[in-house]
Amino acid sequence: MRAVVLALTVALVASQQINLVPEFALDKTYVYKYEALLLGGLPQEGLARAGIKISSKVHLSAVTENTFLMKLMDPLLHEYAGIWPKDPFVPATKLTSALAAQLQIPIKFEYANGVVGKVFAPAGVSTTVLNLHRGILNILQLNLKKTQNIYELQEAGAQGVCRTHYVISEDTKANHIIVTKSKDLSHCQERIMKDIGLAYTEKCAECTERVKSLIETASYNYIMKPAAAGVLIAEATVEEVHQFSPFNEIHGAAQMEAKQSLAFVEIEKTPVVPIKADYLARGSLQYEFATELLQTPIQLTKISDAPAQIIEVLQHLVANNVAMVHDDAPLKFVQLIQLLRAATLENIEAIWAQFKDKPVYRRWLLDALPAVGTPVIVKLIKEKFLAGELTIPEFIQALVVALQMVTADLDTIQLTASLAMHERIATIPALREVVMLGYGSMIAKHCVEVPTCPAELLRPIHELAAEAISKNDIPEITLALKVLGNAGHPASLKPIMKLLPGLSTAATSLPLRVQVDAILALRNIAKKEPKLVQPVALQLVLDRALHPEVRMVACVVLFETKPSVALVSSLAGALKTETNMHVASFAYSHIKSLTRITAPDMAAVAGAANVAIKLMSRKLDRLSFRFSRALQLDFYHTPLMIGAAGSAYMINDAATILPRAVVTKARAYLAGAAADVLEIGLRTEGIQEALLQSPAADESVDRITKVKRTLRALANWKALPTNQPLASAYIKLLGQEVAYLNIDKTIIEEAIPLATGPKPRELLKDALKALQEGIAFQYARPLLAAEVRRILPTALGLPMELSFYTAAVAAASLNVKATITPPLPEQIETMTLEQLKKTDVQLQAEARPSVALQTFAVMGVNTALIQAAVMARGKIRTIAPGKLSARADILKGNYKVEALPVELPEHIAAVSFETLAVVRNIEDPTAERIVPLVPELAVQNVKTPADYVSSEIPDETPVRATAPFHETLCLAVPYIEIKGCIEVHSHNAAFIRNAPLFYIIGQHSARAAVSRAEGPAVERLELEVQVGPRAAERLLKQINLIDEETPEGKAFLLKLREILETEDKNVPVSSESSSSSRISSSSSSSSSSMSSSRMTKTATIMEPFRKFHKDRYMAPHGASKAKSSGSTASSFEAIRKQAKFLGNGIPPVFAVIARAVRVDHKLLGYQLAAYFDKPTARVQLVISSIAENDNLKICADGALLSKHKVTARLAWGPECQQYAVTAKAEAGVLGEFPAARLELEWERLPLIVTTYAKKLSKHIPMAALQAGFRLERATNSEKEIELTAALPTQRSLNVIARIPEMTLSRMAIPLPVTVPINPDGTLSIHIDEDILSWIQKYINEE
Repeated sequence: MRAVVLALTVALVASQQINLVPEFALDKTYVYKYEALLLGGLPQEGLARAGIKISSKVHLSAVTENTFLMKLMDPLLHEYAGIWPKDPFVPATKLTSALAAQLQIPIKFEYANGVVGKVFAPAGVSTTVLNLHRGILNILQLNLKKTQNIYELQEAGAQGVCRTHYVISEDTKANHIIVTKSKDLSHCQERIMKDIGLAYTEKCAECTERVKSLIETASYNYIMKPAAAGVLIAEATVEEVHQFSPFNEIHGAAQMEAKQSLAFVEIEKTPVVPIKADYLARGSLQYEFATELLQTPIQLTKISDAPAQIIEVLQHLVANNVAMVHDDAPLKFVQLIQLLRAATLENIEAIWAQFKDKPVYRRWLLDALPAVGTPVIVKLIKEKFLAGELTIPEFIQALVVALQMVTADLDTIQLTASLAMHERIATIPALREVVMLGYGSMIAKHCVEVPTCPAELLRPIHELAAEAISKNDIPEITLALKVLGNAGHPASLKPIMKLLPGLSTAATSLPLRVQVDAILALRNIAKKEPKLVQPVALQLVLDRALHPEVRMVACVVLFETKPSVALVSSLAGALKTETNMHVASFAYSHIKSLTRITAPDMAAVAGAANVAIKLMSRKLDRLSFRFSRALQLDFYHTPLMIGAAGSAYMINDAATILPRAVVTKARAYLAGAAADVLEIGLRTEGIQEALLQSPAADESVDRITKVKRTLRALANWKALPTNQPLASAYIKLLGQEVAYLNIDKTIIEEAIPLATGPKPRELLKDALKALQEGIAFQYARPLLAAEVRRILPTALGLPMELSFYTAAVAAASLNVKATITPPLPEQIETMTLEQLKKTDVQLQAEARPSVALQTFAVMGVNTALIQAAVMARGKIRTIAPGKLSARADILKGNYKVEALPVELPEHIAAVSFETLAVVRNIEDPTAERIVPLVPELAVQNVKTPADYVSSEIPDETPVRATAPFHETLCLAVPYIEIKGCIEVHSHNAAFIRNAPLFYIIGQHSARAAVSRAEGPAVERLELEVQVGPRAAERLLKQINLIDEETPEGKAFLLKLREILETEDKNVPVSSESSSSSRISSSSSSSSSSMSSSRMTKTATIMEPFRKFHKDRYMAPHGASKAKSSGSTASSFEAIRKQAKFLGNGIPPVFAVIARAVRVDHKLLGYQLAAYFDKPTARVQLVISSIAENDNLKICADGALLSKHKVTARLAWGPECQQYAVTAKAEAGVLGEFPAARLELEWERLPLIVTTYAKKLSKHIPMAALQAGFRLERATNSEKEIELTAALPTQRSLNVIARIPEMTLSRMAIPLPVTVPINPDGTLSIHIDEDILSWIQKYINEE
């Protein structure tokens, strides 16, 4: 009985439930009012935004029970680029008229139970217009459940299959059903999105766990009324937000805001009638990409006749970038690329045929075609090379860029494979390598687009590797491994493992370099499937039977898989008993460097490394740099989501002095993405193997003997096998190997004749002949440096794009002419050295290099019909003209360079950055509107809509934008009468919010100009060098130094002393005393806080420093140090007293004169004279002003007192008498150890030097203690610094430093290399005569 009652109750409740399926009756036409708005910009009011508005009536009528027709009536399009919200929308009349016919064509769609099925439309409806219909149909997509009011599911929509949350409620009073649907577009099972230029980047999920750069969400609200057979959608509103910041949304972000409203108006009896055309299946509700993939968002070009427009732009680029680059050349170059993307293969072939024989046009085309990035271009490049119309360098350059830019679909991959296997390519090894590496990169790109990419794509490479292994073809095996490494497909793991030592018996017979390449090929696989690679890499690291280099390379791969704590701890535990110190040192240094990593994607590895490092022996930390090492450094700033990392691996060998391998890599982080930007590797495997077979590999001999034997082995390179590479190198860009080089005996043998044969002589002869006739050269080079795009649909059915473009054009004009007297002989090789000495060469050159660069960051709508976006645009333009004249009179030893006046542009450099709101449409290009994002006279209410909800204050005072910063700074360079000015202008939105994004947006510019200053004109700048006995004749002003012993000298010194005393009195005494007291206070407080074991009040008794050379003034270092110093100093002073100025007795060795030649013939500039007195081994340099009444001089005086001691003195000021510093360096013994001592003494220093020295001295105690030095207070000389270094062993160093008020010392500092110095100061290395003479012997043989 209870069961019957329960069944009746359930039936009664079910009969009362409302059917939630939207109703569209067969005999009725439902009329709705539709409005849609898409705006981009910052959420704050008072800033500029750009957007589009669509309004229309929508007629819906049923054809069958599940098939419906939808027609737009009276559609209107509006554009917006203005200050939100005060500026109005502007009707896009011409665009509306052009699209009206398409927009009003009814479309057909399937609709059952609130779910949209297939969509049908005639061929006359473009994909862009059909996507607008999808935006309306997306509102009708409702997955309503009868039994649940709150639920979540993955719902299909125009933007993909995304997480959707439903809340259904009923308003009984109004008899309404309210449905709220929210979508998290960041969590989609299948997201409709297109990325361009991001194939080689990695998504850094850990970087966006706490902070995000892109947030996407949508909210749908429905009001439904019960109807006869379901519900009527009375009103539907949609709000969607896409928020992006390159840093972090917490600090402000730009956003695209989409709004839709669909309101019921009435029911009509007139049905919607389809047009008389075939209705074709056009997909489903999901958005379909149209021509926006080929449309750059930075400009809108109406392509009516692509070939003619290409020729027009090409001619503009050629004509306007000859002597100087045009301002808009980068933008024109991007336009050329866009037009080429729209052209057919036949069009491009015709243009190539027209211009291939015109060198300038040919260069522009060859630079533009690879950047187009369509399969058509790859096919064209292939055909033109096979037809012999491209040289090998042109083909390699074009193909490398094209393969990186092209869309990697199956057809393009097949095209690349056919090119790699072509017989002509196979005959050129270097070319085949480039194509094969590109083939691997193409597969990698395709697998990013299609994660389920089939392993069948790699079958040709797998077969190539298998065949090469069977034939033991080492170069082919290496190439196959590098291609598999680029592809990074998990299906390649098994073929690669066949070449790994310890895992395959066949691998043991392969050369070491192949085994290493096999391990490195796992790196890109490890990024996709780390769990598959980790056990393989760990097994290789722990296998002690393998070569140490193999194990160390496997260690690198292991840590790139981001191993767990357990895995790293297992490795650390196994290394406790490691017998190979190179492996132990490498692994320990790698783990230790990982403990300091801050990048979010390596945080787990850093934690694991911190645990593992505690399990390892600390003795490994004291190993020197001669053992293999790994180093990783990084920087990551979480608030800005930006960072950089660098790693370096050095693999050494115990048997040789050269490292076996060196690898460096740079990695970058930005906006939640990461990329391995650049990697360079160098291996010396062939040299190493040759050295291992030489006596240098004998472990029983000392390291110095190894060095000597190594040099002998390198000298006998001719005896090495031909098929064995001496060294190899590779380069990777964005994780893809783009080139590698093997240097073997054959290459060296081919290169030597090129360097020493007749070819270089012919080239030299032709070059000299061309110089004498005059060379006029113009060159321009464009570059599309970056094209990164992310295109995704919005709720309206319009595509939203985030993109970054950088394009640059460099141009240069050069005119050079040489005059050679007497003329060179016809056979240059017959010219003798005596003839060359009698040659007078004059050279005139004028150059005008210039560069223009433009970069764009865009967020907004980008279609072939209309663009509405916020844009950041940066421009850089530089022009650096110069005109030089040079002369070399070898016979007279005179060399002169002159900088001549040249016509300068208004600005030699200009940099600008601005943020704009832009809207433009294809039908009315002249109506383009560009509005600065931050108006200069803005009145801001800084509250956003979200702020109004949370704020309790009803009224907010408007904030007025700060006035733009504008300043011009000018500096005139004395003597040469040139004035340089920098004009800076800046206006930003930081008044709204103190955040990085708001400092960036706005308008910023800086311009630099160089012009003539007031005063006599400068004819030229001269730099002249005179060598030999005529040097004295070239001096423009006689050099004399005051002798203090003469009456004139004494009077001069007395007058100078009075001037200096006056200056000292003008220095504030309180400042000096307070500074001294602060130093004393700081020193005493530091002293009291330091432990007595590290800093004591009594000076440590140290061994005296004994000199190697005999000196009758030598005394112990302690009490008689002053006597010793004074005596040794006096020996130098005695030499100086013999001749205060060497110029009085001997001529200068050479003279250098730098001066400005003015029209008034006034002497301005400086001259340097160098003197050398051989008997006393004394050198003197005197720099003096050549101005008439300027006695400023700089004097440098030095003497080699013995082979163990050198002394120098630097003085400057009037007659070199104002300031002076003396330096003494000598070698000797400290205790029993060889040592060297450096002393600096000063008599007087400029005030700025002493001021900063006192400030620096405050930080010395703390810095010294942190560096491991012992600190002692001592009464050292206030005007002297002494540094002593001793070698207790050849691998350690003792350092003692005496500075005013303290002594610092540190003992047994480990050295990275052995210092070959014996206790008596002699070198413990001797280079044999055969080692020094083998080069000469080889030259004689040649």
